Amino acid sequence: MRWLILAAVLMLVSAWLVQWRARVAEAEAERSYPPEGQFLDVQGTRVHVLVKGTGPDLVLIHGASGNMRDFTFRMVDLLADRYRVIVFDRPGLGYTDRLGPEGSSIARQAALLQAAAAQLGAERPIVLGQSYGGAVALAWATGHPDTLCALVTVAAVSHPWPTGLPRFYKVTSHPLGQAVAVPLLTAFVPESYVQKAIEGVFAPQAEPPGYAAHIGAPLTLRRQSLRANADQRASLKKEVRDLVPHYPQIAVPTEILHGDADDTVNLTIHSVALAQAIPEAKLTVLEGTGHMPQHTDTDAVLSAIDRAATRAGLH
Repeated sequence: MRWLILAAVLMLVSAWLVQWRARVAEAEAERSYPPEGQFLDVQGTRVHVLVKGTGPDLVLIHGASGNMRDFTFRMVDLLADRYRVIVFDRPGLGYTDRLGPEGSSIARQAALLQAAAAQLGAERPIVLGQSYGGAVALAWATGHPDTLCALVTVAAVSHPWPTGLPRFYKVTSHPLGQAVAVPLLTAFVPESYVQKAIEGVFAPQAEPPGYAAHIGAPLTLRRQSLRANADQRASLKKEVRDLVPHYPQIAVPTEILHGDADDTVNLTIHSVALAQAIPEAKLTVLEGTGHMPQHTDTDAVLSAIDRAATRAGLH
């Protein structure tokens, strides 16, 4: 009996130590990478947004496992001379509140960000989404068609794919994994793992100098963000399947960019099919480019935004 009591005490102490270490790691992440923008109260949800520049309104929506810093690294400053750039942290990531497992769908995220943009006076912005953020942008375009004037997708998820959910997301989206594995990840994931993940998402190209230091990856390793990211990723395939029948109704000017060396989101399954589904969409295939054209082919992305603005009659 004493051994059982001792084992129980050791388990409780271990669990407390993991949670304590996770809190320390989260506090350090937030000290190192504080909010860059302002906060809005949108339907009771705190939304973190940065607004910079003057000109036509342009909303930027980041991908999975990230935050607005993906765009503030370079793109916001490159666009702010001719657009009023509005860049959000998606729900549960960065400093925007988590919506919870039942409210984390791309449709719910699109509705929240659209309402946030409207609160800032952006009634019909250009909307750009990268990777998972591209799916949110498509949900915006199909669910709120009168609240944007043009659409730009960059390496966007748009269609169902043949493979299943990766093991990492199976674990971190499961209730037991969220209770046990997520705090362990927050507490003990080494910096080398984070760097390897960044290198993998940029492959076959290298990330720009200074990107890893700017992006704030430790913010994504917070418990809330890991859980939010996993919930979103676990339901994504079904959600984009439900979007597909609505693509032919997208009537705004649409620019689609995708690298032919993207091993994260397949060009043919997603952007080629998307270009075929949206009337008068323009597809630009970037030769030798991986999953992060906004950093590795920045001029091509900037040109696509400018084309979308011109097609929408903004320039």
